[in-house]
Amino acid sequence: MSLFRVLLSIIFPPLAVLDKGCGSVLIVLLLTCAGWIPGVIGALVILNKDTRVINQNNYPTYPTYPTYPTTRTRCEY
Repeated sequence: MSLFRVLLSIIFPPLAVLDKGCGSVLIVLLLTCAGWIPGVIGALVILNKDTRVINQNNYPTYPTYPTYPTTRTRCEY
């Protein structure tokens, strides 16, 4: 989290989380409409969230369905 993002989240919270996705922007926008301080807190929480952890639960990242062509239909499995 950079100093620029922190200052931007204090000045205008929805603009600070613009690259985090549409859901984050809408949540912060609603919090900002409810009050400036909840919007700032929401933006800081979203900016502080660590997005580097992709596979936290160690689920398989490969497809679990058969990738080879079969003659069976879906109902026969």
